[in-house]
Amino acid sequence: MTRTHKQSDRSEETTDNPGTPARQNGRGAASAVQSVDRAVSVLEILARHGEAGVTEIAEELDVHKSTAFRLLGVLENRGLVAQAKDRGKYYLGAGVLRLAGAAAVRLDISQEGVPVCREVADELGETVNIAVLDDDAAVNIMQARGTASVTAQNWLGRRTPLHATSSGKVLLAHMPPTLREGLLARPLPRFTDRTITGASMLRAELEAVVGQGYGVTVEELELGLAAVAAPVRAHDGKVIAAISVSGPVYRLNADRLPEVAKRTVAAGAELSRRMGYGF
Repeated sequence: MTRTHKQSDRSEETTDNPGTPARQNGRGAASAVQSVDRAVSVLEILARHGEAGVTEIAEELDVHKSTAFRLLGVLENRGLVAQAKDRGKYYLGAGVLRLAGAAAVRLDISQEGVPVCREVADELGETVNIAVLDDDAAVNIMQARGTASVTAQNWLGRRTPLHATSSGKVLLAHMPPTLREGLLARPLPRFTDRTITGASMLRAELEAVVGQGYGVTVEELELGLAAVAAPVRAHDGKVIAAISVSGPVYRLNADRLPEVAKRTVAAGAELSRRMGYGF
């Protein structure tokens, strides 16, 4: 095998002199970074060779077998590697497939969402975004601006609060109840006078989102901004994203919101179809 690292384990076997607390902290941080680097290298080795034993991995990393064994143990506990019991060798685990699948879903949504977002943006003249759940926030992974959009604000890559955005409400409304209740138990920050900060009121709002098929916010995140969002589903029906249309309140007013909501729901259905839902 070709060795991935030439650095030996001697950096872990430092002098008995503990040094100052600052130096100890520095060494601790450096050791943690080195451990992460080595763990990633283990995954790369297994990806390259298919499977490998502790001795082979230790040789390629240029570390002691005990260090390689500890790294493999941590990765195995997280499901990122598995061990063939009959041969004792390690291979990539199902956890890697789970991570790769999550990344692939985002890439697929971004790619499939381009024509959908562009069509809606051109038709309505407003800004269209696709957002996915990112822990306790919604992150925008795709954006198209319409001809009527006068703002230069870029929402792409921005994490936005779930309780104060139309996309966030859609994602909240369709997540597993236990997870949703855990998030609602946390304080809900206020951004404007119209932000919903009470859990019971937000629950009622989320029930309406499910019932009507879309979520709406009017000046709940920023003054002067309104938005409507609809769910995007995967092939199994699970909501994996939200597509939203946003614009100034003087254009997305009470008279126009129903029309925009209908078009947004249609766009969500089209993107869901592109993601395999309904087949």
